[in-house]
Amino acid sequence: MWDAYKKGYKAWLQLEKSLADNSVEAYLHDIDMLTTFLLSTAIKSPDKVTLKELEQFVKWVAELGMTASSQARIISGLRSFYKYCLLEQITSTDPTVLLEAPKLKRTLPDTLSFEEIENIINQIDLSKAEGGRNKAMLETLYSCGLRVSELVNLKISCLYLDVGFVRVIGKGDKERLVPIGSDAIKYIKIYKDELRVHIAIKKDQEDILFLNRRGSKLTRVMVFLILKELAKKAGITKSISPHTFRHSFATHLVEGGADLRAVQEMLGHESITTTEIYTHLDREYLRNTLQQFHPAFIPKK
Repeated sequence: MWDAYKKGYKAWLQLEKSLADNSVEAYLHDIDMLTTFLLSTAIKSPDKVTLKELEQFVKWVAELGMTASSQARIISGLRSFYKYCLLEQITSTDPTVLLEAPKLKRTLPDTLSFEEIENIINQIDLSKAEGGRNKAMLETLYSCGLRVSELVNLKISCLYLDVGFVRVIGKGDKERLVPIGSDAIKYIKIYKDELRVHIAIKKDQEDILFLNRRGSKLTRVMVFLILKELAKKAGITKSISPHTFRHSFATHLVEGGADLRAVQEMLGHESITTTEIYTHLDREYLRNTLQQFHPAFIPKK
């Protein structure tokens, strides 16, 4: 019975919500877990599920050893499923309305200073064939605040370098225009016009900007490994990933006084609440500035 509901829900996620395949599979996995839990009950359809069953399900999930963040994500999946059920009139009420998610500790992401980012990029050996590519790649990553998936899928046809913009295809195939800095433009042009032309490009990869030596687009793992190696050479001991560059991009904008809505647009966040984490970072920056420079905060000798 549930298979028909899951099939309809999958189509809704793909067609109406335009979610990526990985996201669709994650949401379907949440419903699979719910139906596994309900096997021991007489409940055969979504309209028979009540808040009581959902609370028991969440307790069961917790007993499986799942973290608070995993539990919260599963509850988010349940809410999405029942939103679909209401729209399709499969149910007349939403039992997830009063379902409480576990409290999550909001951790601030690691960030790099502009000097640290420059130090990392300066470790690139430009005498090597991949050096020019890596230089262009990391300059673009920081200049535009891209997700690593957006970086590896960046297309030549999405570059508008003469006017200083790139068209980014983000989560759910949503597009946005992001300004790109002059250094990134400079090194993209060098890579594209002088280095990339010597690669034997594989079929269907002709429009992908950043390629590996075999002519295919880079994997996210490869970008991660490149960055980790450069950070190690730079003597930086912080936990570094491509997302650290994205966090640093946003943090530097907010610290410089950028409007939060503008930062939201450039990051491609669907909700402003996702971007608001950078206001917490900004407050920490202000506190540190006060402690360093304000007479009332400086310890008396």
